[in-house]
Amino acid sequence: MHENLIQRQNQPLLIVISGPSGVGKDTVLNRMKEIGLPFSFVVTATTRVKRSDEVDGADYFFVSSDEFARMIEHDELLEYAIVYNDYKGIPKKQVKKALTSGKDVIMRVDVQGAETVRSICPEALLIFLTTSSEEELIGRLKNRQTETDEGLNLRIATARKELERVDVFDYLVVNADQKLDETVDIILAIIKGEHHRVVPRRVTL
Repeated sequence: MHENLIQRQNQPLLIVISGPSGVGKDTVLNRMKEIGLPFSFVVTATTRVKRSDEVDGADYFFVSSDEFARMIEHDELLEYAIVYNDYKGIPKKQVKKALTSGKDVIMRVDVQGAETVRSICPEALLIFLTTSSEEELIGRLKNRQTETDEGLNLRIATARKELERVDVFDYLVVNADQKLDETVDIILAIIKGEHHRVVPRRVTL
């Protein structure tokens, strides 16, 4: 009986980190990788053009529109969506392989994608990342200098709509400026707490 209880606690979790553009999803995940946390990090496929500081296969799998269409046709994606005129999706095979390794699996998706994952896998752990204020979010988007004024306004408007979807998630974490390590610590505390539930999440895909 005792061994069964311990085994239940060690069931791998499927953890979704989501939130509006500019809240720091990539920054948080990169910090988690830097400190060597024992998680399996899922890489998203996208048709978006690679930025100069990004690495193919690490930040994203950068694929052509034709290749993405092929992945859709062959049902190779757990979820996918058009995000700011580009496609993004989670390779299904990658997630299943990660779960069989026994490690907790972490993936970053947009809010729409997180809702899709919840419908496919109700036992997924959904964490909504946000900023301390709307002003802080707008400031981050402006500082990235990757958007036209029109693109920036679209992201701000989308973020406001996405904030209304927070009730779909299990946890809300504020990623405040200059508090990155604190944000990571809170996420780790959530994951640790989930592993001590009497009735654990049972992830099936």
